[in-house]
Amino acid sequence: MNQYIHIPQSNQGGPVLYANIGGPASYPRKQRINSSILGRKTISSSILGKDDGFSRCPLVMRLCLIFEDGEDPVAVIAGILKREGYTSPEELRGKFSLPEGRLICRPVSVSLRHGGLVVKTAGRDKVLEQALLLGLCTSQIFDPARPVLWTTGSLTRALELFDPAGFYL
Repeated sequence: MNQYIHIPQSNQGGPVLYANIGGPASYPRKQRINSSILGRKTISSSILGKDDGFSRCPLVMRLCLIFEDGEDPVAVIAGILKREGYTSPEELRGKFSLPEGRLICRPVSVSLRHGGLVVKTAGRDKVLEQALLLGLCTSQIFDPARPVLWTTGSLTRALELFDPAGFYL
């Protein structure tokens, strides 16, 4: 009996041996992912989340602030916050409506960042709203219960936010 093909039975007391898939460990396998629960459909060059079928994860929004080269994003947003009369980012929660639950975040590719909000020319309310939402995001999750954290990394992220409720029902 070939010891590498042996399948252990639960009532045997022998050593556990696993079957070899046919090649040494130096032959790595690669698998291309062709689908995602955050599925993509192209409609008029707009990318939407998957909102039909068994698992639904519709796109809720995109977030992207575009700063001038050499600007400190935290200082720019803090300056706008101060000029608008707020003392902390947490005060923005009362001004803007937030999604009620957690959302899944996915980084946006560089080619899609052209639709971002240019901080220098956009309205201050729109900039502060996106800054609030970005401050409530990690690279993977939007959580309205977490504190608003503004860092260079969080303010310069470009994200798509998806509602996972249809997937987890």
